[in-house]
Amino acid sequence: MLLALNLLDSRSLIDSFGIIGIFAVLFAETGLLIGVFLPGDSLLFTAGLLTSTTGAVSLPLPGVMLAAAAGALLGAQLGYLLGRRAAAALHSPRRGPRTVAAMTRAAGLLEHYGHRRAVVIARFIPVVRTVLSPVAGALGVPSRTFALWQTVGGLLWTVGLILAGHALGASVPNVDRYLLPAISAIVVLSLIPVALEIARARRAGRV
Repeated sequence: MLLALNLLDSRSLIDSFGIIGIFAVLFAETGLLIGVFLPGDSLLFTAGLLTSTTGAVSLPLPGVMLAAAAGALLGAQLGYLLGRRAAAALHSPRRGPRTVAAMTRAAGLLEHYGHRRAVVIARFIPVVRTVLSPVAGALGVPSRTFALWQTVGGLLWTVGLILAGHALGASVPNVDRYLLPAISAIVVLSLIPVALEIARARRAGRV
């Protein structure tokens, strides 16, 4: 089973590792730069769907919510601490262009919206949520402010998507048949903020 594991496929991750995989993926995706390509949004939604099904893979809703919240909150906190201790390393020229762009966007969010709102908003933007924690640490966001608002944002993000998936699964009979289209829709929706930001940056570049 592990030989067929696809780290970019949320269903594959859940089938292979279950609740432990949910914790591990969210821990890496929200706090470690190596997790920048992991499917956080679709993983949460898929896990929520599977809490309302009785198929081959059925997950307990309380366990999923606990694992997801713990992974997201602990990962972000670790990322913040790493950012404070290794600020210079974040600006390494070896970083990929996508990561560098996300770091720039994260710093812009902190400046434009203020620490509280930016930390919450970033949870809902793919890639940016991965890099915001170390960027916040490197830029000296107060530790208490970061801890409080990353908890608020992390709970809204994880619990919200899990409950959305659970509600869909509970209201649509045999939802397993529509799992792939549902996940695809979540992926597309999660990319909308990124697409809007790219369009905004291009318009700004023409001014």
